[in-house]
Amino acid sequence: MIILLHGNNIKKSRIKLREIIATQTKKNPEATYYKIEPDTFNEAEFDVLVSSNALFQHAYIVVCDGILSAKSTSEKVIDRLKSMKDSVNVFIVIEEVLTKEILKKLERFSEKIQESTELKKEPKKDIFSVFALTDALGNRNKKELWVLYQEALLSGSEPEELHRLFVWQIKVMLAHHVSDVNTSGLNPFVFKKGQTFSKNYSLKELQKNSFDLITIYHEARRGEVEFDIELEKFVLSI
Repeated sequence: MIILLHGNNIKKSRIKLREIIATQTKKNPEATYYKIEPDTFNEAEFDVLVSSNALFQHAYIVVCDGILSAKSTSEKVIDRLKSMKDSVNVFIVIEEVLTKEILKKLERFSEKIQESTELKKEPKKDIFSVFALTDALGNRNKKELWVLYQEALLSGSEPEELHRLFVWQIKVMLAHHVSDVNTSGLNPFVFKKGQTFSKNYSLKELQKNSFDLITIYHEARRGEVEFDIELEKFVLSI
């Protein structure tokens, strides 16, 4: 089955994406979640997801994020649309921009389609959000961090994106314990800021936080946990 989400209101599309994943997971709690992007696409692995039989293993929920608008992967996926449609697995295709030709083919094979458009794109606030979020983590302000985490999700940010920010901030704070400004490889301003933040954590706490974030990533990739839920637990543990 194919579910198509497209349109220039990517914020609305990603909110809808999370709703669909939640619904499909509720229908089949044992389904395995996969997210495929152009840089992680593997043709052989994709064929396994398309052709797997739910009679012998749990069904998959596969999010195809941007792989039909990328030249490196679009043709390979288009050739498999019929098989994706007939598959027992759920393929959620999310795209911001599609050519008329590709859209026409997707409309032919998709069971559900939602187009989210806006006349004028809202200005991006990513830079502000990034610094506010990482500063809250550095300051060990649990309440502010949780509020900003929720706002980021509602604005369309993916848990994977926020996870990378957390990993980066922990790495910056750890650098103060294991190196100096000349050997850390960090910008002097970033290193100094991380040095200030690191006073809010012990070395042992930073090492544990780093380990916990790595564990969340791998368990989520294996479909053992929900990325956003585990990341929220991490936020509340700060």
